[in-house]
Amino acid sequence: MSAEKPNIILILADDLGYGELGCYGQDKIKTPNIDSLAEGGMKFTQFYSGQTVCAPSRCSLLTGLHQGHAQVRNNSSKAQRSIIEKEVDDDFIGQWPLEKGTFTLGHMLQQQGYKTACVGKWG
Repeated sequence: MSAEKPNIILILADDLGYGELGCYGQDKIKTPNIDSLAEGGMKFTQFYSGQTVCAPSRCSLLTGLHQGHAQVRNNSSKAQRSIIEKEVDDDFIGQWPLEKGTFTLGHMLQQQGYKTACVGKWG
């Protein structure tokens, strides 16, 4: 086994089923870039989502917590948020942000010497 740590690219796309990608057998929708990444790396075929909707699913993936312990347990509206939580920035309408300082998969990888980045929706 190589002493080098593998590069990790984790793609989370809300509402995208793995059967919609060419690397998992889709032949009508073309996904050549993702297919190329999969060809040179690992593919996972057994995986469960932490929740049925996007914000809590991302929370479970990023924190490793199941929904009994996760901070984010549903998608929210601005009205719900202003009643239940602190005042919200308009950028967060429809999503619950993770509390500042929450330990995530990114932090765990950083502790192992990885450089990390998050591109896109964090929630």
